[in-house]
Amino acid sequence: MKRKLAPAAALLAAALLGLTACHGQREQAAFTVPAQFDESRDYEITFWAKNDTNMAQTNIYKQAIEDFQTLYPNITVTLRLYTDYGDIYNDVITNIATATTPNVCITYPDHIATYLTGDNVVVPLDDLLADEAYGPGGSELRFDGPARDEIVPQFLEEGRLNGHYYALPYMRSTEACYVNKTMVEQLGYTLPDVLTWDFIWEVSEAAAATKGADGVFAANGQKVLLPFIYKSTDNMMIQMLRQLDAGYSSAAGDIQLFNDTTAQLLHGIAAHTASGAFSTFKISGYPANFLNAGQCIFAVDSTAGATWMGSDAPLVDIDPDEIVQFETAVRPVPQFDPEHPQMISQGPSVCIFNKDDPQEVLASWLFAQYLLTNDVQIAYSQTEGYVPVTVKAQNDPVYQDYLSRAGADDDEHYRVKIEAAQLLLDNLENTFITPVFNGSASLRDAAGQLIEDVTKAVRRKQTVDDAFIEQLYTDTQALYHLGGSAPAGGKADLGPLPATARVLLGALAAAWVGIGLYVCIRWAKSSKTVTKARKNGANG
Repeated sequence: MKRKLAPAAALLAAALLGLTACHGQREQAAFTVPAQFDESRDYEITFWAKNDTNMAQTNIYKQAIEDFQTLYPNITVTLRLYTDYGDIYNDVITNIATATTPNVCITYPDHIATYLTGDNVVVPLDDLLADEAYGPGGSELRFDGPARDEIVPQFLEEGRLNGHYYALPYMRSTEACYVNKTMVEQLGYTLPDVLTWDFIWEVSEAAAATKGADGVFAANGQKVLLPFIYKSTDNMMIQMLRQLDAGYSSAAGDIQLFNDTTAQLLHGIAAHTASGAFSTFKISGYPANFLNAGQCIFAVDSTAGATWMGSDAPLVDIDPDEIVQFETAVRPVPQFDPEHPQMISQGPSVCIFNKDDPQEVLASWLFAQYLLTNDVQIAYSQTEGYVPVTVKAQNDPVYQDYLSRAGADDDEHYRVKIEAAQLLLDNLENTFITPVFNGSASLRDAAGQLIEDVTKAVRRKQTVDDAFIEQLYTDTQALYHLGGSAPAGGKADLGPLPATARVLLGALAAAWVGIGLYVCIRWAKSSKTVTKARKNGANG
C-alpha cells in the first residue's frame, strides 16, 4: 500500500507546494541566449491570447501564425483563445503549479508581477533584447521586425519590473470619453476640446434634472437616462488621483489609495449618483448600449472599444430599432487641469514562460517578436482603436493611409474608431502607467471597488458619510489583503488567490482527507484481519 500511495501523495504535495510558492517572491534567473537556433529540431509552442469575440482579431492571430510557420516550418504554434484577461491570469497561476504554462502569453504587467512570484516562471528579456543575432532587428531573423529603438520607449518601459524587462508591448490604448454631442448642445452647452470634471458633472446633472412627473426625461424623451457611465472604475479612480497629484501607490508597493483625497472624490461620486447623473458598467450595463440608444451622454471606455460606440458603430449589442441617431464626439477622459491632461496608458503585452529547453524558449521569443512586425501590428490596430507599439508601424505608409481615411466608411475606416486611435497618438506624452509590483493587480481592483461600493450604497438608499467611508476603507483593505489599518498606509501583500487556484487548493485538501480516510480504513481492515488470523491460529 505504501508503494501505491507514495506517488499520489508526492504529486499532491508538489502541486500544493507549487500553488503556495507562487505567492512568495522568487528571483528569476537570467536567460542565456543560445549561440545558434537549432533548426534541425521541431518545436511545438503554445500561444494564449485574448480577443473580444472579434473574429477579425482571431483571423489576424491565425494569419500571423500561418505566416510565421512558413518562415519557420520547424516551429508549430498552437493558439488558445480567451475572452477575458482574468481567465488567462487564473489559468496561468493554476498552471504554474503543474509546470504547464504556455510558451507565449498575452497579458498585463500587473499579472506578470504575480507570475514572477514563481521560481523562474517568466523569462527575463534583457539579454534577448540585446542579442545582435536574435534580438529586435537581429541579423538571424527571417522577418523584418522592428529594431529595439523602433519600439515606442514608453511602451517598452511598461514591461520593466524590478529592473528587468519581462514583457514586450503588443498593442496600446487609453481611455476616451464618447459623447452624444447632439444632446449636449440641445441642453444648451458647447462641447470643449478637453473635458473637465466640472463640465461633465454640470451637464450630467442638468440632464438628470429634466425628468418629468411622468418619468420621462425631456433631454432624450425616454424614461431611461444615465447621463454619465464609466466602464472601468479602477481607471476612473486612478486617473482622478493622478490628476490631483494625490496618493495611489509608490513604486516600492506602498499603498496610498486610502487617503483624504480619495474620500472627497467618493463623497462627490455619491452625490452625483444620488441625483441620477452617474452610474457604472458593473451596476447598469455596457456604456455603449446606453449611448447608442440615446440614454447616455458621456460614456467612458477604452479606445479599444471604439467600434461599439456611436449611431453608426460597426459592432452593436442592441436591436437596430433601439439605435438613436446623434453626432458622436471623441474626447480625452475628463481632467481637473485641462492645460496639463493626464490619461492612463494600457493595453496587452506579451511575456514568455521559461522551459527546461533554451531552444524552445528561443523559438517562443522568435514568435513573440513576429507579433511586432508591421503586418501584424497594423492589421490588429485596425480592428479597434488600438495604436501600434512600434514607430516602424506607426510611420508605415499603409498605417498613415489608414488614419487619413477616417470616415470613408463605417467599417474599417469608422470615424470614431480612428479618432480614438489618433487621440492616443496625439497624447503619448500625456500618458502614464501605475507602479507594478506583486499585489498591484489587487490594488487596482480595490480602487475600482471603492467607487462601485459607494455607487451601490447610494442606490440602496444607504447614507454615505465619513463613517461609511472609513468602514469601506477597512473592508476593502481586508478584502484585497492590502495591509495596514491606517487610511494612508500599508504595503501590499500578495492579494487574494485566483478563484481557480482556491478551487484547486480545496480539491487538494479534500484529496488529502480522502487519502487519510482510505489509509485509516485499510489499516483498520488489515488490523482486523491480523487479529482474526491470530484468533484462528490460537483456536486451531
